[in-house]
Order: sequence, then C-alpha cells, then structure tokens
Amino acid sequence: MLEKTTRINYLFDFYQSLLTPKQRSYMSLYYLDDFSLGEIAEEYEISRQAVYDNIRRTELMLEEYEEKLLLFQKFQEQQQLLQKLKHLCDQNGSKDELLNIIEMLEKLD
Repeated sequence: MLEKTTRINYLFDFYQSLLTPKQRSYMSLYYLDDFSLGEIAEEYEISRQAVYDNIRRTELMLEEYEEKLLLFQKFQEQQQLLQKLKHLCDQNGSKDELLNIIEMLEKLD
C-alpha cells in the first residue's frame, strides 16, 4: 500500500495540472493530507462512494498520463543515473564513464 501511495503521490506531482480542480482537491486531501473517504465526503457533502469513485478514476487517469508521457519513469531513470554519477565521483571513476552517464542524462530531456 505504501508503494502505491508513493507512486500516486509522484504521479500527482507530475500531472496535477491536467486534472480538474475537484480532482486535485480530492487527491490532495486523500493522499497528501491523509483525509479518510468519510472526511472528504463530509467536507463536500457527498457520499463516500462518490469520493471513492472519483479518486479511483483519477488514479487511473494519472496512470494513463504516465503511460503516454513517461515523466515519472524518466525522473526515476534520471535519479538512478545521478546516483551512479555521484558514486563514480566518490570512487574517482574514469572520465569516459562519467561522460557516458552525462550523455545518458542529456538524452532523457
């Protein structure tokens, strides 16, 4: 569950501007502010089921955006390459290895 929550938080960070204000609000309350479905339902005076359905649809939309745009995947790849780069710098890696990683990072943009 924590892994899913972390993934959805990242996807929300990348794609929230593509969501409606209501979707952003529900997702923010649920994932960032840790509101329960009941608390959100009470806040908006709707049923828990309506909140759940909206959040579930929004999660699916975020996954579809990621499938098409790959922003989160590129971010993860970039972070891995940066870690390798830091490790090589700490280990006094060869210039060729460092340049290769830098070129890979440039290709991600």
